[in-house]
Amino acid sequence: MVQDRTGLPAAGGDPGRAGVPASPGDGVSLAPDVAMPEAVAGGTTEGEREAAAAAGHEVATADVTGPADVTGPAVTGPAVTGPETEGTPAAASEAARPGGAPASEGEAERGAGSGAEEPRTAEAGAGPEPRWRLLGRVVAAVVGGVALFAAFPPLSWWLCAPLGIALIVASIHGVRPRRAAWIGYLAAVAFLLPALAWVRSIGDDVWFMLVGVESLFYAALAALAALVFRLPAWPLWFGGLWVLMEWARSLVPIGGFPWARAAFSQGESLFTPYAALGGVPLVSFAVALCGALLAQAALGRRPERAGRTEAAPGGPTARARPGRDVLVRHAAPLALALVVPLLGLAVPRPGDEGRTVNIGIVQGNVPGEGMYALGDEPAVVLRNHANETKRLAQAVRDGKLPKPDLVVLPENSTDIDPYRDEYARQIIQDSVRDVGVPTLVGAVVAIGDEHRATRSLVWDPVTGPGAYYDKQRLVPFGEYTPFEDLVLALWERANLVGRQSVPGGKPGDLKLGPVTIGAVNCYEVAYDDTVRETVRAGGTPIVVQTNNASYALSNLPPQQLAMSQLRAVEHNRAVVTAATTGISAYVTPDGKVSWQTRERVADMNVVAVPVRTEKTLATRVGALPEWALMLMGAAAAAVAAWRVRRRGDRMSDRMRNDG
Repeated sequence: MVQDRTGLPAAGGDPGRAGVPASPGDGVSLAPDVAMPEAVAGGTTEGEREAAAAAGHEVATADVTGPADVTGPAVTGPAVTGPETEGTPAAASEAARPGGAPASEGEAERGAGSGAEEPRTAEAGAGPEPRWRLLGRVVAAVVGGVALFAAFPPLSWWLCAPLGIALIVASIHGVRPRRAAWIGYLAAVAFLLPALAWVRSIGDDVWFMLVGVESLFYAALAALAALVFRLPAWPLWFGGLWVLMEWARSLVPIGGFPWARAAFSQGESLFTPYAALGGVPLVSFAVALCGALLAQAALGRRPERAGRTEAAPGGPTARARPGRDVLVRHAAPLALALVVPLLGLAVPRPGDEGRTVNIGIVQGNVPGEGMYALGDEPAVVLRNHANETKRLAQAVRDGKLPKPDLVVLPENSTDIDPYRDEYARQIIQDSVRDVGVPTLVGAVVAIGDEHRATRSLVWDPVTGPGAYYDKQRLVPFGEYTPFEDLVLALWERANLVGRQSVPGGKPGDLKLGPVTIGAVNCYEVAYDDTVRETVRAGGTPIVVQTNNASYALSNLPPQQLAMSQLRAVEHNRAVVTAATTGISAYVTPDGKVSWQTRERVADMNVVAVPVRTEKTLATRVGALPEWALMLMGAAAAAVAAWRVRRRGDRMSDRMRNDG
């Protein structure tokens, strides 16, 4: 497929100019099948240029598409050396000095640019893009979005992530930022609609609103990418922009929404080891870079020095060697795309330290579904988890399970505040005393008369409740209501939130039995800094308490488990997940799921978990790799935008001088 650069048909030309002999003094020669806009080819009359300049319009140059190397009788026009020719591959590769002398390597490089279209071509005067080509872009964007979704759990076809991104890149490559933005938005909708289908449990309207807002970030990414595609080594800059986009949507609006980041499709893949080097952002960068390189290989766009023709002594311009051209334009980026995931295998990983701890995991289940998962009967969720804890204790006494050193219950394992309700307190105390070891209880507790906190509470079999961690990252519209007065007045379902939660202010390092665990609550596992600070505070292993009851049997629980896999590798820590309805699991420090439950069943187990204290490079350096990648992408976009503006100014000056 010939990639569009301007919106003009790639093939064909101006038959009226074919075969016209070069006149003395002409400085630019082009092949006969390349259509030259009159402003460049010499067809614009002096009066036309004056009229255009008087009207304040710029005479746009048309990008040239088609075969990268052409030969044949030359078509010539007035010598053009300014910004009109810069960015057009054919013109750049055939750049010559007045008199027919070959351009120097530096001049050819300056003229070659990136081989992408000028910003004023397709829509400023070169005519609209053919409908069939625009349709092809739309199809590629939609297919790319769907392929990216397929990389995520529950399908987990991880290789589809770079392939999907490659299709999305191909769909926006060679168009102006405005068109790239809406094509990118379309690709994001095709990706996020199925990826975030679990939000339908709240309501289809919420699902559509969330997808609509989040897709705006991908539209902005596509618009910036349309600029950096004009630079050399653009796959690198695109990868940086992808990290910048994921950072931005993890920050705003309303605290951000870091779900469905590219890295979270790589729970166990060749890209996963990058997490130990630069965290989740580096994994996303590697996936995006691989996809961009695949697109570059498929498009075969000429790099700066590739395929440059050379003039033979005493003869016409000769065609560059096709073998070398194919190597540079196709084979090289394809080889790099294959190298990126394979390099992940070389990332150094800390080894085992020879210490383990037995952790009991309890999944008690809930009686209801969807928004009413906890049911109407008070304390039923509490009794379910207390009974399952006692069943675990009995299995230990019967010799069916090893004795645990500690037990973990999920978030919301009690639906009644044990601080204020003696009945709830007694049920928890009886079950913890029965199992005989410190137990981490998930409770929603009152803070004053109007607020609440989602709490990880250490419960000792003798002394009762002790140290605790309050959830820091709260779910908007689930645990608190942004713009409370307005939203509650307009949206009846928002009243289901009830008391407004308040966030905690310290990491989740909690002494529990023989170890200090790193407590993380549900939604927080998606946030890099929350998990990292808990590990830095001494948490090992990581314990994720989660309540997925409203989203049971959707694609949320497996997506969250994939996040735990990335966190395990990122921080060299085992991850234990306890969920009300599933998926409860144990993930090794290598990111492998060693044990997991089915959903919507009561279950329990005792697992031997390695205790590791050595920190990965990602844990030590924190957000530095992310900031470096973001700044790289942002700087590239700024340079590309500056070059576009500079060329436009130079073209305006040239037209005024010609007039």
